Amino acid sequence: MALPAQDERTLPAAVLHDLDRQPLDQALSGVQTLIEQHGHVIVLSSRAAPAAVTERLHTIRSLLESDRIALFRPELPPLGIAVLARQLRQLASCDLSPGVLASAGRLLTHYIHTGALLGSVAKLDRVPVDLKAHARSWMPGSQFAVLAHPAPQLVRIGPGATLAGPEFATSLLVAKGQLPSDWVTGTLAPAWNAQGLREAPLPAESAEWWGTGKLVEFCAHLPDLSVLYQLVTSVRQTACHWCGIDVIGDRCVFCSATPPVHDLPVPAG
Repeated sequence: MALPAQDERTLPAAVLHDLDRQPLDQALSGVQTLIEQHGHVIVLSSRAAPAAVTERLHTIRSLLESDRIALFRPELPPLGIAVLARQLRQLASCDLSPGVLASAGRLLTHYIHTGALLGSVAKLDRVPVDLKAHARSWMPGSQFAVLAHPAPQLVRIGPGATLAGPEFATSLLVAKGQLPSDWVTGTLAPAWNAQGLREAPLPAESAEWWGTGKLVEFCAHLPDLSVLYQLVTSVRQTACHWCGIDVIGDRCVFCSATPPVHDLPVPAG
């Protein structure tokens, strides 16, 4: 899901619709066109997407023999993926190299708090759920608040129920499914000291990711471009020893190379 622009500088997203269902040559042509237009392509996909989508992405990258395609599948629920994609679109308007921009995805993931209010956890398999919670999920009217990232947490909704939130100022994005959002907007948002609250459509993969359509998905994130830019530029950049592109971290997001391991010198006897 491509979220609307956060500000006038946010670049538009290129959504790869039905990637696993369209003819391979058509999918190849579409990605090739994006590379020709922009030079590099950063692809974010949800782990809830069908396996055929992931396979098609790797096939396209292999057939194009291109180190200018970065594939990123972070451990985030669908709304968190959409928020991260928008943050990268914001940063794409800045003076960041393609490697640093793509690497920023891993960095910014640490600053995203995302979860959901669920009517049942009976089919939830992406966050640890104990047997007691499973049993309670069959009781009429039961609701659960689940934090998927950065640290899994699950509580049954009741007086005083809350989730561990961010220790820095964030904005809260809420996507309604088939549940009222009163607890999220009236209890969670104040508890997390949300500096702003906006609504978004529920991503198509959310029901599959959370195991139920009775949910309200939420995501606390850093909305300001200046803060995002400062975070990214404060991290040391290095050049990939294989392809030479500037990156953040220990793995190149385009060619997947890791820094070479140098043997320690043997002390003279």
